[in-house]
Amino acid sequence: MPPPPVRKSKFDALVAEAEAVSVDGWDFSWLDGRATEARPSWGYQRLLGERLENAKAALDLETGGGEVLDGCPSLPPLMAATESWPPNVAKAAARLRPRGVVVVATAGFPFGDAVFDLVSSRHPVTTDWAEIARVLRPGGTYFSQQVGPASVFELVEFFLGAQPDEARNSRHPDHAVEAAAKAGLEVVDLRSESLRTEFSDIGAVVYFLRKVIWMVPGFTVGRYRGKLRELHEKIERDGPFAAHTTRFLIEARKL
Repeated sequence: MPPPPVRKSKFDALVAEAEAVSVDGWDFSWLDGRATEARPSWGYQRLLGERLENAKAALDLETGGGEVLDGCPSLPPLMAATESWPPNVAKAAARLRPRGVVVVATAGFPFGDAVFDLVSSRHPVTTDWAEIARVLRPGGTYFSQQVGPASVFELVEFFLGAQPDEARNSRHPDHAVEAAAKAGLEVVDLRSESLRTEFSDIGAVVYFLRKVIWMVPGFTVGRYRGKLRELHEKIERDGPFAAHTTRFLIEARKL
């Protein structure tokens, strides 16, 4: 008679589940009921949709799986989107090409000068202000929601320890304003908010760190199993792990 199967601990089961699930695209619905994040009051997708309605040619950078762009009701006659991660390229193409969007697999700017009257990006990893300015027409705008300074650093520092001031301030909106001006863009709107985020189980943490890869660079379950178990025990004992995301909205016009 074969021995009974060994039951996984709650920790091992949660981690295994989160490690197996796909992290393609930029859809976080797997976290429903497992993590919460307050949303900025301005409503980026709605504001982007309003701007796309009045655009003739637009470019969405780092579109992910195209989820945000596809949620906009109206797209301009010329609409392009870029994405560099192959699994996301496939998702974006399947979602956006039926709507007439040209999806380009690139991290660069393979476009001519002064082609677009609107360039957008939600949570870009980096912002190439000079190239954005180059592809914008005079009077065109760059519209973006970005991750602000020290975002979710309670979680980052749990795994990596205290971070230097340089890391904590690397995404400060003041730096974006300076870079925009240097590229010949005038900032016409700038807003920022700090928002509460909660992780209700260790699986949510594993999924988040697998998906948002720049938070804990080189994260793997094997590498951080000890810290994951420590955090699991903390959540089981004290309840959801709280952190704070920072977001800023920036709109800049080409002079």
